[in-house]
Amino acid sequence: MASVIPVCTVRDIDDTSSVSPVTWMTSVIRVYTARDIDDTSVSPVTWMTSVIRVYTVRDIDDASSVSPVTWMTSVIRVYTVRDTFVLSGNLHGGSVVASYPYDDSPTHQSSGVYSKSADDEVFKYLAKAYASHHPIMKTGTPNCPGEEDETFKDGITNGAHWYDVEGGMQDYNYVWADCFEITLELSCCKYPPASELQQEWENNRESLLTFIEQVHIGVKGFVRDSATGAGLGNATIAVAGIAHNITAGRFGDYHRLLVPGTYNVTASAPGYMPMTIENIEVKEGDGTEVDFPLQPTVVSPGPDPTQLAATSAPAVVTNTTSPVQAETPTSPHQPVQPVDFRHHHFPDMEIFLRRYANEYPNITRLYSVGKSAEFRELYVMEISDNPGIHEAGEPEFKYVGNMHGNEVVGRELLLNLIEYLCKNFGTDPEVTDLVLHTRIHIMPSMNPDGYEKSQEGDVGGTGGRNNSNNYDLNRNFPDQFVQVADPLQPETIAVMNWLKTYPFVLSANLHGGSLVVNYPFDDDEQGIAIYSKSPDDTVFQQLALSYSRENAQMYQGSPCKNMYPNEYFPHGITNGANWYNVPGGMQDWNYLHTNCFEVTIELGCVKYPNAEELPKYWKENRRSLLQFMKQVHQGVSGFVLDAMDGRGIFNATISVADIDHPVTTYRDGDYWRLLVQGTYKITASARGYNPLTKTVTVGSKGAVQVNFTLSRTDAKAEEGKTLVINPPDTRDPTTKEFETLIKDLSAEHGLEHLVLASSGDAPPYRYHPYKDLSEFLRGLNLNYPQITNLTSLGQSVEFRHIWCLEISNKPNQSEPEEPKIRFVAGIHGNAPVGTELLLALAEFLCMNYKKNAAITKLIDRTRIVIVPSLNPDGREVAQERGCTSKVGQTNIHGKDLDTDFTSNSSGDLVREPETKAIVENLILKQDFSLSIALDGGSVLVTYPYDKPVQTVENKETLQHLASLYASNHPSMHLGQPGCPNKSDENIPGGVIRGAEWHSHLGSMKDFSVTFGHCPEITVYTSCCYFPSAGQLPSLWAENKKSLLSMLVEVHKGVHGFVRDKSGKPVSKAIIVLNEGVKLYTKEGGYFHVLLAPGSHNINAIAEGYQQQHVQVLVRHDVPSSVFIVFDMDNRIFGLPRELVVTVAGATMSALVLTACIIWCVCSIKSNRHKDGFHRLRQHHDDYEDEIRMMSTGSKKSLLSHEFQDETDTEEETLYSSKH
Repeated sequence: MASVIPVCTVRDIDDTSSVSPVTWMTSVIRVYTARDIDDTSVSPVTWMTSVIRVYTVRDIDDASSVSPVTWMTSVIRVYTVRDTFVLSGNLHGGSVVASYPYDDSPTHQSSGVYSKSADDEVFKYLAKAYASHHPIMKTGTPNCPGEEDETFKDGITNGAHWYDVEGGMQDYNYVWADCFEITLELSCCKYPPASELQQEWENNRESLLTFIEQVHIGVKGFVRDSATGAGLGNATIAVAGIAHNITAGRFGDYHRLLVPGTYNVTASAPGYMPMTIENIEVKEGDGTEVDFPLQPTVVSPGPDPTQLAATSAPAVVTNTTSPVQAETPTSPHQPVQPVDFRHHHFPDMEIFLRRYANEYPNITRLYSVGKSAEFRELYVMEISDNPGIHEAGEPEFKYVGNMHGNEVVGRELLLNLIEYLCKNFGTDPEVTDLVLHTRIHIMPSMNPDGYEKSQEGDVGGTGGRNNSNNYDLNRNFPDQFVQVADPLQPETIAVMNWLKTYPFVLSANLHGGSLVVNYPFDDDEQGIAIYSKSPDDTVFQQLALSYSRENAQMYQGSPCKNMYPNEYFPHGITNGANWYNVPGGMQDWNYLHTNCFEVTIELGCVKYPNAEELPKYWKENRRSLLQFMKQVHQGVSGFVLDAMDGRGIFNATISVADIDHPVTTYRDGDYWRLLVQGTYKITASARGYNPLTKTVTVGSKGAVQVNFTLSRTDAKAEEGKTLVINPPDTRDPTTKEFETLIKDLSAEHGLEHLVLASSGDAPPYRYHPYKDLSEFLRGLNLNYPQITNLTSLGQSVEFRHIWCLEISNKPNQSEPEEPKIRFVAGIHGNAPVGTELLLALAEFLCMNYKKNAAITKLIDRTRIVIVPSLNPDGREVAQERGCTSKVGQTNIHGKDLDTDFTSNSSGDLVREPETKAIVENLILKQDFSLSIALDGGSVLVTYPYDKPVQTVENKETLQHLASLYASNHPSMHLGQPGCPNKSDENIPGGVIRGAEWHSHLGSMKDFSVTFGHCPEITVYTSCCYFPSAGQLPSLWAENKKSLLSMLVEVHKGVHGFVRDKSGKPVSKAIIVLNEGVKLYTKEGGYFHVLLAPGSHNINAIAEGYQQQHVQVLVRHDVPSSVFIVFDMDNRIFGLPRELVVTVAGATMSALVLTACIIWCVCSIKSNRHKDGFHRLRQHHDDYEDEIRMMSTGSKKSLLSHEFQDETDTEEETLYSSKH
């Protein structure tokens, strides 16, 4: 009870010219940080903030001709009536006293008339609680200048007794809103110097806190229906002797402020017997709890589903585990049947859907998947015990009706089904079980435009069959056998995006014109009527029979004898192509492109029957509709888990032997595989894991639970490759804890839980021109100095600062190991929505630091840089509500800044000062991991490049980042911006390459990728460049989750550390990704790069070291860590050192050997020369002796005979030696 008691602190609204700073200070201060909390016991402040909602009302800017006081008064009236406030304080200035009702008297005498309320004692008690803790107020002598003689006993006064005030807010609260309010005058000076604010806070701190505590005094409890236990909203609580009643809240909760004493209290409600409890003792402090179970004047036959829906989901489940049988103790329960049998045109259908979403909020959620060609919403009603949430392991089912506009029976049956499920949940076991264990999505009309053109009574016509562009939607889906020539229609695109958003398992598409269940395939390669069997033909036959068996006429197989006498469908089912060929059908696309098995159900021979026949169709199809839904629980289901951490593996593949149709797991690793009874070999596999096969026997009752735990593939030691991923002994516990947080936030609805758990939010409600923006940023910096740093990157042409706000646990300190993310807005001054979103984001993060554990950890481990307005000069001349105006788009020089980010290859480039500021001080620092730019003019995301290029490096990653933002936006991912100037624009998934949407040169994101080595996406937040301020809260709500998703995503990808063998970090090493994108290691050898999930190659290069090759598996939900160790460079002239040394050694050896041989040869020849001369001289001497001795003979003959050959040879040698 205490958790929903609200307290309101409202600002001074009397003075239209100024607002008291004391009032301002005391209204915005967070009381739960004010008191000393050094005491080791539980702080009262901690206790109070857990049970009390403190409301503060913002300042109101005079942005229009409406008086701020008039505007504020109307707001406060709505505010106080809508929210069941119990206690309130209205803070003023001009004296020091607590004033209580009434503020005026019947005579309206100017002063001196005590105007007593019925709760005068309570008001005096409340006023004294405040005054008694105020050092000046409690004296009763404010001594205000000019009124030194004015005194107030105990520091309090009756309002009218002091002076008469007509139309005062405190009286309105008490008389009309069940809220007890007093007026607190805080200081004699209405606008004291800032130097006195600290003292004013000290004077009022304990009083403010004590006053808040008074919200718990008196009597509190619940008023309930004694039969069902449901709360009775608006029940009346009356106290004997006090002529002032209060009413209970919507859940029957009440809180009646009373002073200590004994009371008789009565609770009453229409249709119930009043109940009085006497002698209730109220003591000092916390209130006395008293519940009132009221007896109905007419005994209720059972719980009203509407009442049940108003209670919490667990309570509903508790009350419905066994069926409530209230008619008679022995008769079986009869479910409540629909009563709303009529044809619903679009406005009527819209009201119907909103009505049931409003009446059954605990089990319904109404949403739209997009718009038709004529901009009608394509509504879907979700029915689940936890609407809006995918529960891990729970299958998702859908029905789609009215695909052909003139085939209306399905539309009406689905509206009947919504009514039936809502009214019977909690009372009918079959319905309750379905809703508890199935997430059901129902689209009553896929072609609302065609429906509006159709005519009641149409039997077999075509009027309204197609959409408003005259295309048959069931011939408009991409086909496996033929190329569909017709352009994709808005309805088709919306449904395709829808099917890729949810993990649907089973579906039926409801048509009219015959009576049969038709299953895939719908066409074949030959384009003729022939049986076209899918790999799951037996499963589809079983699914089709589950529907037809429950419809007696359908099961007979001869449905429309008058129209088609020869048509026969055995057991009421048929293969689509065997009936007739339908290329481009929706059921085949479901089967081939998603995990969903879909059949097409023809509900009757007449396409648009008269309204009086609709009850008959419901009676014939009710059991079939329910029975078919139950088939989603057949086959095999379970989880595919990571053996290392036990978490689910997203996008793992489930394959069944001999059935060529794998399915994939959803985000938590959960999967569902429809199968008929039998024994199967089922294999689970995932990239980076060893596959696992199990033999599974499927029965006829319910799905078999089969889980697969996969081990990661062992890293193979390959030549030239070094890889270590997430070594368990190197991660400290805080790192593991943070990785767990990232995985939790990446899971289904992780971000929703983060947003819901946040302790504070301040949605933007007005625009901030330059002066206000500067003050806002300074205010954040002054209020949160421990996590913010405000700097100026430079100045605009007109000398306005380009502000840059850093949010980090260590602002302005280098932490190279932490990822750094950049948010930039206002590059076009006429599109300031992005500026306001970034201001809201900054305040949201600051407000939740140390309050929300997840946001605190994100800030502690991320360096967040926000540039809210890059073009402040253009912003100053832009005009609100200028949806298409280009005024302010450029800077004052008339330059579109998004065309000014050009390369400076020539060295003489002159940039605009705004561009220069961000280029030099942020982008070229090359230390960002991700950048998000916010712009206006559509609702989509673009990724690089904006310039025309043949190939986009790292395209898969850039698309992934853009898709992540779009998928977390409620409408962006649908791909239909619906902008008035481009109403037919279709952007699949809400993501497109910049050049394909609006090609231009010199864009910031192209420069960021090319020269800043940082991926950047541009988010277009609204069709209108400058929408009215009233749209800002909804735009913030739409983009908040997407912006936060970027803070989560920046921690994924690959975190690397490069060092040499000695452990020394290697900075400025080149990291090459997938043979393309390059970046550099930071100080300390760190690098971080975002990559799309999958396997990637990384090359690390540094001068003086061997190049290293790394292959890493990137997951969608956790970061991957890579540690690269460099060896000294072992290559000379590009060749291995060992080879070069061996070759050089061999070469030197050969040279030495050759030299030796040459020397030896030369030495031998030299000796032979010397010997030849010696012999020649010897022979010559012998010859002369012989001449002298011989008396006869010829000299010539002697020489020729004995020396001719050898002498000739020696002479030739001697000749050659000389030359």
